[in-house]
Amino acid sequence: MLYYLFKYLEETFALPGAGVFEYISFRAAGAVITSLIISLLFGNRWINYLNKKQVGETIRDLGLEGQLEKQGTPTMGGLIILASIFIPTLLFAELDNIYIQLMLFTTAWLGLLGFTDDYIKVFKKNKNGLKGTYKITGQFTLGLVVGLVMYFNPAVVVREKVQPSQEIVVNMEETGPSSNFDIDERHSLKTTIPFFKNNEFDYAILLKWMGDGYEKWAFLIFIPIVIFIIMAVSNGANLTDGMDGLATGTSAIIGLTLGILAWVSGNIIFADYLNIMYLPNVGELTIYISAFVGATIGFLWFNAYPAQVFMGDTGSLSLGGIIAVFAIIIRKELLIPILCGIFLAESLSVILQVGYFKYTKKKFGEGKRIFLMSPLHHHYQKKGYSEPKIVMRFLIIGLMLSVLTIVTLKLR
Repeated sequence: MLYYLFKYLEETFALPGAGVFEYISFRAAGAVITSLIISLLFGNRWINYLNKKQVGETIRDLGLEGQLEKQGTPTMGGLIILASIFIPTLLFAELDNIYIQLMLFTTAWLGLLGFTDDYIKVFKKNKNGLKGTYKITGQFTLGLVVGLVMYFNPAVVVREKVQPSQEIVVNMEETGPSSNFDIDERHSLKTTIPFFKNNEFDYAILLKWMGDGYEKWAFLIFIPIVIFIIMAVSNGANLTDGMDGLATGTSAIIGLTLGILAWVSGNIIFADYLNIMYLPNVGELTIYISAFVGATIGFLWFNAYPAQVFMGDTGSLSLGGIIAVFAIIIRKELLIPILCGIFLAESLSVILQVGYFKYTKKKFGEGKRIFLMSPLHHHYQKKGYSEPKIVMRFLIIGLMLSVLTIVTLKLR
């Protein structure tokens, strides 16, 4: 909204300084500062309100050190994160941008899904919360919407690198760095694949066996992949939310990395230097992800050990889904196993634990376990490590994975 206001003031009245709102860097800085202020101011008020209403977390006794001390800690703090994302984005972003619209829809949809689950747990006193089938249906629906928009919306385009040949001569001195890209913007299902010299992968190629015209059926493979990624990352973030500051800190690191990737992908000079696809209009997402990073860091102020508030599913389901959709939009979803390695490890620990227990119980009559407890962070807690030490070490690993993700742009 501020973007449109100052654009109007500049065009109509030539207001000095109003043109600064044209710069993504300035608006991104404004978004992160605003989100921090909102999270800190709104956070205190919301926590006090939750305490008055006695909206506390019910803790099951799993035999973990310091666990029962968290009994009664307010939950549903994810609303702090959501408000700190929404307001700065609405203030500083171009709201007619299809990518911004898609991210706002994702935030609202998963926020509502998570809030419903928390509401049932806290106010309806049903510890099971929203039925699993409803959660899966909600995530599936989001994936379907995102997949359809990415595939069919005409505003979702790329400009690919020109491959120099005898017919195509690239002269940057004459035409500038944009000459390294196709002049025309085109719809494409290409994405970035790490560690390969030609680091672009087209999902449509998986249907090449169908013969001529296979490209028009590419949505049959693309949309299910989008749905799977969103469901996997969203649930991975949910599983990671088991220690004070773990999911929040990890998400902040991931968000910062995605912001860098969005910045370079949406800037024709950086895209040219890094030899990656140039994605027109995707640079605007830098404003959104700046608000996201500010919101997670601001929430960490209250969620760091010992936590004053838990985010609940309102936050954890939203964080994972936001990360997944953002990565899909900027064509970096195949980097998720590296970037979101913490989420992946947490999810795999649960899958392996449950699968091995069922297998051994069926085969030997007694279930056995791989880990002392899952998700993975509880395994280390069972081994006697303190909660702050586990969280800090996980965050250090997350930071290392973040650096590796960025390095993959040139490591081929």
